[in-house]
Amino acid sequence: MAEKRNIFLIGPMGAGKSTIGRQLAHLLNMDFFDSDYEIERRTGADINWVFDVEGESGFRKREKKIIDEITQKQGIILATGGGSVLSHSTRKILSSRGIVIYLQTTIDKQLSRTKRDKKRPLINQKDQITQIKIFEKLAKERNHLYNSIADIIIKTDEYSAKVVANQLISLINKNI
Repeated sequence: MAEKRNIFLIGPMGAGKSTIGRQLAHLLNMDFFDSDYEIERRTGADINWVFDVEGESGFRKREKKIIDEITQKQGIILATGGGSVLSHSTRKILSSRGIVIYLQTTIDKQLSRTKRDKKRPLINQKDQITQIKIFEKLAKERNHLYNSIADIIIKTDEYSAKVVANQLISLINKNI
């Protein structure tokens, strides 16, 4: 059964990792973690501040450490940051400690899902055309990395978080 294994959600910002992760955790009665939230909780500052003060490299070091710690737990669901897969060691950690699910989405959906979110340092304060270019660049850099470690790939554009979560439970149970 799905609830016996760790489940790690990867994918770009706006794919629904946190929303679907909470829904999965509820349906499977598992603990849910969000690596970005854990960084904020432990630093006492929001992601934007960490990016401003430490830069992306400082943020990625924190992210790698937190993902390593959280993935050592058993029977959890973790929503990772979109760029967590940039680290080779983080990819190895995720693929060796649980089921990795790549939540795919389109750039149009990313735009609509992130337009009011102020906690996205890579796209904050940017106009829509610039955001599209950023999403395209990130997709080119990261999509092959998501694919390389994914045990399951699912598109999240057409369905609610609850529907996707139920689909994932069926897919996970088939893969076990």
